[in-house]
Amino acid sequence: MDVAELAQMIDHTLLKPEATAVDVAALVDVGVELGVYSVCVSPSMLPIDSKGLKVAAVCGFPSGAHKSRVKAEEAKAAVKNGADEIDMVINLGLAKAGMWKQVQADILAVRQAVPKPIVLKVIIESAALDDEEIVMACHAAIETGADFVKTSTGFHPAGGATPEAVALMKDTVGEWLQVKASGGIRTIDQAAEMIAAGATRLGLSATAAILADFR
Repeated sequence: MDVAELAQMIDHTLLKPEATAVDVAALVDVGVELGVYSVCVSPSMLPIDSKGLKVAAVCGFPSGAHKSRVKAEEAKAAVKNGADEIDMVINLGLAKAGMWKQVQADILAVRQAVPKPIVLKVIIESAALDDEEIVMACHAAIETGADFVKTSTGFHPAGGATPEAVALMKDTVGEWLQVKASGGIRTIDQAAEMIAAGATRLGLSATAAILADFR
């Protein structure tokens, strides 16, 4: 893998609540310069001039505790405003309670609101789940026609992505879905571990530093 190929695995991300439109414009400029696949922003920032980059927007972020119909409308509005991909957060309370039919229904509401070819990534907040719950959350994403499972929001106190969680997610979804690793990836060594574990997309805010270290 060369640096250009690595850059094409990256969602260059800015989700700080204090981010401004100027910050997002700068994010896009850096993303174009670095050759990343997409930029990932809050839906309130849309529409943006992405200068040819794909645009991802988060949904039900960061808690996932929104009503399903709210997530669905948020996703639909983001797509109307230019999003190519939606990164939605599952309802963790339902997951921890073992209410998997309801978790599945929550994801399905968003999938139906933004059908393919819009890419749907399902954030399971893996650090807050045990292994069995990770597996069950991945199955819910498979059953609802999602495109990716994603480790983390980067905002949960339990932590972000780990190679172990990525490997378990990849083993569970197989060839059905892809895996995005996100949350706390700040070095090239961490990025390489996530890719080795099965991640095909990385959510990064430290993109420039990581790519510079790769070179």
